[in-house]
Amino acid sequence: MLGKIEIVVERGDITLKKADAIVNPANSLMIMGGGVALAIKKRGGEIIEKEAIKKAPVPVGKAIHTTAGNLNAKYVIHAPTMERPAQRISVDNVKAATRAALDVANKLNIESIAFPGMGTGVGGVPEDEAAKAMVETIMEFAKDHPEASIKKVVLVAFTDSLYTAFRKAIEGAHD
Repeated sequence: MLGKIEIVVERGDITLKKADAIVNPANSLMIMGGGVALAIKKRGGEIIEKEAIKKAPVPVGKAIHTTAGNLNAKYVIHAPTMERPAQRISVDNVKAATRAALDVANKLNIESIAFPGMGTGVGGVPEDEAAKAMVETIMEFAKDHPEASIKKVVLVAFTDSLYTAFRKAIEGAHD
């Protein structure tokens, strides 16, 4: 628990998770052409990308929400980690995107949100650095917003190495 927010780490496919919202580590153009974004579009439907593109461009540090199509979620929160598709990014972008997603989730008054590794794919941020940045940002959000609607954050790891990075980041947060 971080404040009133429970953080859970799970191994698996974020497109199969049941949550009020799942997060897409997007690009500012909202083109869902690869990685987590493509997986979300394939499982949830093209409607998600079509709706997102209508709201583009979205700068890094801001986020938008769309329908979740056929996913087990009410919303997809698109939080750009990069301006253009397949762009290398820094850990600062991971923090900004994570915070933006949490802010949108809180505005939507939802209780559960699932995040993949933010920036760990084409963004090129090492998993351990991204996981630490994400957990620190969630902790700061919980401290800054004790009244937040968010009760549960699920960190969904697609790989064993990301699962380990998320677990270590949470253990480090309690030291």
